[in-house]
Amino acid sequence: MKITGTIIRNTGSSYIARTPQGEEIRCMVKGNFRIKGIRTTNPVAVGDVVELSDCGSDGVAFITSVLPRRNYIIRRASNLSKASHIIAANIDCALLVITLSHPTTSLTFIDRFLATSEAYNIPAVLAINKCDLLDEPEDHELLEAVMHLYNSLGYPCVPVSAKTGEGLDALREILRDKVTLFSGNSGVGKSTLINALIPGLDLRTAEISAVHDTGMHTTTFSEMFTMPEGGEIIDTPGVRGFGVVEFEREQVGHYFPEIFRFSTDCRFGNCTHTHEPGCAVREAVDNFQIASSRYTSYLSILEETEDGGDKYRKGH
Repeated sequence: MKITGTIIRNTGSSYIARTPQGEEIRCMVKGNFRIKGIRTTNPVAVGDVVELSDCGSDGVAFITSVLPRRNYIIRRASNLSKASHIIAANIDCALLVITLSHPTTSLTFIDRFLATSEAYNIPAVLAINKCDLLDEPEDHELLEAVMHLYNSLGYPCVPVSAKTGEGLDALREILRDKVTLFSGNSGVGKSTLINALIPGLDLRTAEISAVHDTGMHTTTFSEMFTMPEGGEIIDTPGVRGFGVVEFEREQVGHYFPEIFRFSTDCRFGNCTHTHEPGCAVREAVDNFQIASSRYTSYLSILEETEDGGDKYRKGH
C-alpha cells in the first residue's frame, strides 16, 4: 500500500511528510530524483503531496513520486545563479511581508514578487509590518501612498505590528483556511509575525544589524505550520533579491495589471512599451496613470528576460 503525505519541512538534505492521519515521516530523495521538465535546485518543495516507500529500519522513507501540483511559485536561486528554486507548492495565497523602515523593502522587490504571483495565478497580499516604528508624519504619508498604490491594483494591504498586535486580527481573517506562503526580505519580522499569529510556536528571531539595517537569516529552511483558526502558513528563508524565471519577454506586461490594461490601446500589438510610437503605456506613465515605480520595475524585468539568464519556458 502506497503512503502519501504532504511535505511540511525541507531541511535541504531531508524532508518531513505529514500523512492524512497526522503521522510525520522523515523522508529523502534518491540522488537521481528529478521532476520531468522542471530544472530546479530542489525537486521537492514544502506543500508538495508525495508518495513514499515503506520506512526502512532507520525510520526513513524514500519519496518515490510527487503528485501533480495545483500550482507552485519559483524564483532564481540567487542573483548570480542560473538555477531556480521552487519556494512552495499547492498554495492558495502568497503573502509578502514588507517594512517601510528598519529595513526598507524596495518597491522593485515588491513588484517582482507580485509579478511572479500573477504569472502563477496565485493571489497576493502585502503585510506592512513594524507600523509601530512609523512615528513621523512623512512615515505615515509613505504608508498611505504605498497602500493606495497596491490596493488600487487589487493587492490587499494590511498594516500590522507584531509588537503591538495591530492588524493581526485582520490578517488572521485573510489567512483563515488557506495555505499561505510567507515571504520577505531578511529582517522584516516575518518570524516574529508568525510567532504572534501562532502562540507557542517560538520561531527563532534576531536583532537587525545596526550597521547595515538588514536582517540576519534566522529561518534556514522552509516549514509549514498550522494556524489555530484553520489554515497553514509556509515559512520560508528571508531573501535579499527576487530573480524572476520562466518569463517570456512578450508576457511580462501581462503580469502588471495596469500595464496590461493600457496596452490594449497601443498602436502595435507587439509593443514592448519602451520606444514604440503610439504607446499607450508610456503615455499613461507620463500622465501619472501608471506609477513610475511600477514602470521602472517592469523595465527591470524586461531587461532580465532580454539577458536570457536561466529563462526556460513554462510547460516545457
